[in-house]
Amino acid sequence: MQIALFQPDIPQNTGTILRLCACLGVAAHIIEPAGFPITDRHFRRAGMDYLDQVSITRHDSWSKFEQWRNEAACRLVLFTTKGAGSYLDFRYRGDDVLLFGRESAGVSDEVASAADARLLIPIRPGLRSLNVAMAAAMAVGEALRQTGSGIQPGPV
Repeated sequence: MQIALFQPDIPQNTGTILRLCACLGVAAHIIEPAGFPITDRHFRRAGMDYLDQVSITRHDSWSKFEQWRNEAACRLVLFTTKGAGSYLDFRYRGDDVLLFGRESAGVSDEVASAADARLLIPIRPGLRSLNVAMAAAMAVGEALRQTGSGIQPGPV
């Protein structure tokens, strides 16, 4: 299981998602350009000392990410407010890459059409969307639950 962030805008959200990846043993991909430098203090603060514990691959463009994905033969699962089905009804696989768009604009039509699946997290009518870090946590939690590939608790 892997998470990919398409041109993230907000350093705090990216840092929080990378911390999530570190804690759950999920690799992360950042598809550039990001709306902030990786040295941003808000990014570092949100990720805390967990950033050294996560496998991060940076792709300098969408086309470079797609090249990597095609070579790795991973399925791309896009989370979007324009999704066709609920993330709870989808059957995840261990080789899935869960893709999240920019906080301000989502993803382009080109990116959306490249996805193997487009899912949404149902929310109350009249509300726009969840915070991307919250959406990522919900999505990867469900995907890991289904695939049984999450971190197992140690002895209590």
